[in-house]
Amino acid sequence: MLSTAMSILHRITGMALVVGMIGLVWWLDAAATSDSYFALVQGFFYSWFGRLILFGMSWALIHHMLGGLRHFVWDTGHGFALNKVEWLVRANIIGSVVLTLLLWIIGYGVRP
Repeated sequence: MLSTAMSILHRITGMALVVGMIGLVWWLDAAATSDSYFALVQGFFYSWFGRLILFGMSWALIHHMLGGLRHFVWDTGHGFALNKVEWLVRANIIGSVVLTLLLWIIGYGVRP
């Protein structure tokens, strides 16, 4: 059951990453347009809402990446036993949360 939910979540995070690319393109466009426009976009991403979006996008990226590694393991013909499937799914969930938190803790630690 958890594996089925993770399959659906993997697809959702993939679509969220596609939509999130709009934010990256917006940021790059602002950087190429003018200093004032770039400051506006930076201000958005530095707001609490922008940071919430960036946090969600970083979690989606890490979660999707770990899900891809899980599928890679399965593509090699390993990890199909029910207990291993459940272990990999739980590792995907826990790993994505832990790595996202570590990324943000480190990011704030090196921020000037």
